[in-house]
Formats: sequence, structure tokens, C-alpha cells
Amino acid sequence: MLQAFLNIFRIAELRNKIFFTMGMLCIYRIGFFIALPGVSGERMKEWAEQQSGGATGNILDYMSIFTGGSLKQSTVFGLGIMPYISAAIIFQLLGTVSEKLKALQKEGPAGRQKVQEYTRYATVALCLVQSVGYLWFFQSGDTPVVYPAYKDTFLFWACGITALTSGTVFLMWLGEQIDKYGIGNGISLIITAGIIAGMPNAIGMVIDGFDVNSADAQYSPMTVIFLVAAFIVVVAGSIVITQGQRRIPIQQAKHTRGRRVYGGQRSYLPLRVNHGGVMPIIFASSLMIIPSMLLGWLEASMQQIPGEDTSGFYNVMFGTVEFLSRNFGFNGYLYTVVYIGLIYFFAYFWTTVQFQPKEMATQLRDHGSFIPGLRPGPRTADYLETVMERITYVGAGFLALIAVVPTIVSGVFEIDFLVTQFLGGTGLLIVVSVMLDFVQRIEASLLMRNYQGFLASGGGKGPKIRGSRGGA
Repeated sequence: MLQAFLNIFRIAELRNKIFFTMGMLCIYRIGFFIALPGVSGERMKEWAEQQSGGATGNILDYMSIFTGGSLKQSTVFGLGIMPYISAAIIFQLLGTVSEKLKALQKEGPAGRQKVQEYTRYATVALCLVQSVGYLWFFQSGDTPVVYPAYKDTFLFWACGITALTSGTVFLMWLGEQIDKYGIGNGISLIITAGIIAGMPNAIGMVIDGFDVNSADAQYSPMTVIFLVAAFIVVVAGSIVITQGQRRIPIQQAKHTRGRRVYGGQRSYLPLRVNHGGVMPIIFASSLMIIPSMLLGWLEASMQQIPGEDTSGFYNVMFGTVEFLSRNFGFNGYLYTVVYIGLIYFFAYFWTTVQFQPKEMATQLRDHGSFIPGLRPGPRTADYLETVMERITYVGAGFLALIAVVPTIVSGVFEIDFLVTQFLGGTGLLIVVSVMLDFVQRIEASLLMRNYQGFLASGGGKGPKIRGSRGGA
């Protein structure tokens, strides 16, 4: 492993790509602390501490996983990269139903560049809408974080909308620069950097609440051991489910030309167990935030009704809203059940959108390949669809388990959600999948130049290094 790590710096091109990627991520983290004009950082910090551990605080922490920024900090990167991801998802879904977008995607690099241009325009439009809600959120509530001199002024709105939109566009540009000149997926690396940046705070909370001499401490020795063991198990399981495949055997047809026989080789068609990645959790989480916030607002509004209204209808309605609000919280039973159901639904939905068994069967037939025992064409398509439905059920079950682990641990053991979110959920899956892709790209660059990679087998003995200087 150490030798493989040293080999990275022997290759000038790979070394420069890694340094460029790290530099772009450092720029992102520096810009993360640039405050919005007109917003008090001290009041924002006080408000964030008040919301910590509550429903609103948990929602903001959860949304920060997807944005690559932080909704609890008044920075120009407050919206993060989520508007760009939302726009990309929208066009990806539209590409399955719109014939014009399908035609553009089939045109090759020129068509994909045009779709990318549309995605950028949609990102700016989403930023303008979301920044208005973001700034309105700052000015509302019992403790507004905007300076009184700037509250409800045109200057504050103009500067705030411009700064938030520019921050997201700049992050989008950083991601594209990493894609072009660095290594790895730029947008995914930005989100991963934001998630990992929260890990020191979680570790600090565990250290502050740890007491080796007290079994009643918030983080006793057994609790810390459980957290470490659970983290290792969940990470290992995430790697397995991310890399897991169902390999369908493929047989190439034999062709006779003269006296020679060509083809007849056997290969396999890999079908990912977790074909949807983290998208089912993202969709399900986004929808589950709506009833949580709506019921909380409705309960608070009904509590402000004058006390003399004690009619039976009011008591029934208030009791129902209070019950639903309590059970649709992050630790609520109904929240967990509906959350798991939505993950299964979106897992199958995303697989249906992305996985096209008829097109795959047609491509196999056109290339002279077939699945042994099945006729090319509709029979092959039906078989692939059946297999994908079964493995999607397993993948969705694991996603549901990973998604609810932080909620269950936080509720049962009364551990802060900021700590438990590193035991599972979307954040952990994003980090695992992105880092696996990052390591595999480095591995491919090393092996392409006959260098030993990170994943070399045989007791760590890989291909010998041709020379001590960089370059193949």
C-alpha cells in the first residue's frame, strides 16, 4: 500500500491531477466561510445552537449532506451544489420521456454538451428561487439573524440573491474544472468534502461527552465501542452493496469463415445490486421533509388559537395534528415506516427509468451475443427485467436499513444526530461510493503505466516498477 502510494508521485500527470483536485477542494472550503452581507454570524451561531438536536436542526443537518454547504451558516455557499444536482436529475428524467432530449443525447459529445448547457441555465433559475426562500427564512422567526438596518431592504435582497446564486455557480464551475483537469467526479467530491468536514465536530462531541469512570455518561466506554464497531460494519456493508453485482453469463455466437471459427467466447453482463445508488434515499428524504415541517408549522399555529375555543372538533383536530407531528418526527414510527416505503418505491422507479432491458436485449442480439438457454429478443428482455426486479428488492432493503440506522441509534441510545449520521444514511453511502471511484481511477492510472496499484493481489506483489522516475 505504501509503495503504491509513493508510485502516485512518480507519475507527473497523475500527481498534478491529484494536487489540482486537492487545490480546488481547498478553495471550496475557504469560500465556505465567506459570510453573506447583512447577516450576523453571531446571531446565526446562537440560532443554530438553539435548534441543535431539535426537529428543525435535524432537518437542516440532513439537507446539508446533499448540498455540500450548510444551511446553518450564513455563507455564500449556503445553497451548496444541490440546485445543480436537482437540475441534472430533472434533465436526466426528462431524457427518458422527451424525444428531443433523447435525440440530443444520441448525438454524442456535441449533444451532451448542449444538454449540459441547458442544465446550467436551469441551475441558475433554481438558485434564484431557492435563494429567495433562504433569505426569507433568515428574516422570519422569533430570532431574525439579519441586521435591523438591512432587514427587508432592496440592497439586502439583491446582494443576498446575487451572492447565493454566484456561490452555487462557482461550485458548479469548480466541479467541472475537477472533471476536466483533476481526477474523480468533481460534484461528488465537493459533496464528499462537505460531509467529511463535519466529522471532526462529531468526534469532538463524543470526546466532550465521554467519561471512562461513569456508566451513566452520554458516551460511556461501551457506547463508544458500539459506535466504532457499528461504523466499521456499516462501512464494510456499504462497500459490499456498492460493488455488488449479479453477473449474467453471455455467450458469443460462433462465425465460420473459411476453415476458421471465430467467436464463441463467454463473458458476463454485470447488473448492479444497488442500481439506483443514493438517489432513492435522496428522493425519499426530500419528500419526508415536507410533512415534518408542515405538521410542525400546523401544530404551532393551532397552539396560538385562543384557549376559550375548547370545542370537541378543535380538540380532535389538535390531538390528531399533535399525534402526526410527533410520529412524523425523525424518531417517529410513522416517519420510519413511510420513509422505508418511499425508498423501495424510488428504488424501483429509478431502476425502471435507468435500466432498459429491451434496448439491452437488442444490443446483445445485434452484437451476436445471447444468454445461454434464452432466445435473443423479448425472452432475453423479460429475463433481464425479472432478474433486475429481484436484485433491486435486495438493494432497496439494504438502502432502507442504512437510511434508518442513524435515526434508530439516535432515538434508542439518545445520541446526537450529528454523531449517528456517520453510522449510515446518505452521507456515508456518498462518501463510500465516491472514494471507491476515486481509488479505482488512481488504480487504473497506475496499472496503465505498469505500476503496482492499491488493489494488487498476491500478497501485495504487483507489477514491478520500470523506473524510479515518473512516466511510463
